[in-house]
Amino acid sequence: MQLTGAQIVIECLKEQGVDTVFGYPGGAILNVYDALYEHRDEIHHVLTSHEQGASHAADGYARSTGKVGVCLATSGPGASNLVTGIATAYMDSVPIVAITCNVGVSLLGKDSFQEIDIAGITTPITKHNFIVKDVDKLAATIRRAFRIAQKGRPGPVLVDIPKDVTAKKAEFTPEVIEAKERSAEYITEQALDRAVELIQKAEKPYLFVGGGAVISEASQELMEFVEKVQAPVADSLMGKGAFDGNHKLYTGMLGMHGTKTSNYGVSECDLLIAVGVRFSDRVTGNAKKFAEHAKILQFDIDPAEINKNVLTDAHIIGDIKEILRRLNGKLAHQEHEAWIAKIMEYKEAYPLQYRDTKLSGPFLIEEIYRQTKGDAIMVTEVGQHQMWAAQYYRYSKPRTLITSGGLGTMGYGLGAAIGAQMANPGRQVVNVAGDGCFRMNMNEIATAVRQKLPLIEVVVNNRVLGMVRQWQDLFYDQHYSATVLNDGVDFVKLAEAMGASGYRASTKEEFKEAFAKALESKMPVLIDCNIDSDDKVWPMVAPGAAISEVFSEEDMVK
Repeated sequence: MQLTGAQIVIECLKEQGVDTVFGYPGGAILNVYDALYEHRDEIHHVLTSHEQGASHAADGYARSTGKVGVCLATSGPGASNLVTGIATAYMDSVPIVAITCNVGVSLLGKDSFQEIDIAGITTPITKHNFIVKDVDKLAATIRRAFRIAQKGRPGPVLVDIPKDVTAKKAEFTPEVIEAKERSAEYITEQALDRAVELIQKAEKPYLFVGGGAVISEASQELMEFVEKVQAPVADSLMGKGAFDGNHKLYTGMLGMHGTKTSNYGVSECDLLIAVGVRFSDRVTGNAKKFAEHAKILQFDIDPAEINKNVLTDAHIIGDIKEILRRLNGKLAHQEHEAWIAKIMEYKEAYPLQYRDTKLSGPFLIEEIYRQTKGDAIMVTEVGQHQMWAAQYYRYSKPRTLITSGGLGTMGYGLGAAIGAQMANPGRQVVNVAGDGCFRMNMNEIATAVRQKLPLIEVVVNNRVLGMVRQWQDLFYDQHYSATVLNDGVDFVKLAEAMGASGYRASTKEEFKEAFAKALESKMPVLIDCNIDSDDKVWPMVAPGAAISEVFSEEDMVK
């Protein structure tokens, strides 16, 4: 059948099972929006307040479901406003397809109105991108974009379509989209046997679990693997929920703001089994001193991650779920009673703790956990509140912490929370934000109101850029340069002006009451929580130090 390019775009989205898209229209993409209007009962469009919010919403949708998130933008500034969201998705291996439209083919490269080389701009931050100048190639290109976004290590793909291509007609033949296959071509018997050999010889094994285990949906296989190996488990920020945070062998996050138990344990182990991690500098600290007594066994789908930051003794390349499934079939049950006992002693001696005399970030997270019974989808911005959310909410399921790890994008959370709430209408979504982050994309409160979403926005308001101030306090002689935000912005009034409900909390009791009311609401609620400007995230590893040199507030006064 003959369809316009715009109609082909919509038909391809329907083929892929897309039911929700996030975007902002403009002149160059108007044909696509006109075609979308005809299918508004099949594909729900969420009009965000800014294109960056659309890209973050597509990201949150994808992270919370495992599906491909889709965002739309027009040419020029519309397209360039997606860049931060695309880069965020790229750093955290999130499958999104960004569809932009550009000026007509004959106007490309002539500095036309609202023209920009979005394909060139996004080349370093996408798995692949396309500019489609021939309508006959449009359907195949969009299908390929979705395959690339999902195949192997997921990531963002951009498709840029000149406006005249969306108007031209071409023959369109529908296709049945096949389910993606798990990557197993590089999993060899030799590699599996070498891994089993290392595990069997280890006396002090430790597991370090990352986002790859979440992406591959390997939680069940991971639990079986841990119980067979009988090793303690630490995770990265991106790995939260892959392994049950309530399990007795779980020791908390690893790295700069990881627990002392995890940091000490990894520093003393003789085998570190890295499951879907990329050994970020925030995890390793001084890489030369990282796990220096251990052999490193790494499982990852991306060959580029092997020996990139930390040298391995053995590795298996492939889908994490498939690797663990095959290893579980080869492994006998191991015993490491003395090693486990030592780690449990660390766990008892060095629990996460905070001053419980006033309203604080850790208290907020623990109270959210209590009132949501640990079943919320937690979304965060970036900073101190993000670390508190990682430390004090116990994630028992994957895809329940949605946060910007690799890029550390302030302003990410509210858009991502909208995407997660759209994808999970039966779940409670909570976005935890610092006051500095909230200012960046707070206009998306209007989007949440327009969509009648029951999400809760918790603003941890310390009137400063908290994490930057913490570094200034500890490492820059308390030179608080450009980090004070005490300018009188009233977040409650702001939320109410955009149609949401707002509450203010300065005490623990006020927060308990406000959050309970928020849970009963059917509309967006913002809670402005006033905490001390000098509250800090503990424990901490100083930049350039080994993770074994982790210190807490108590250590500083000794």
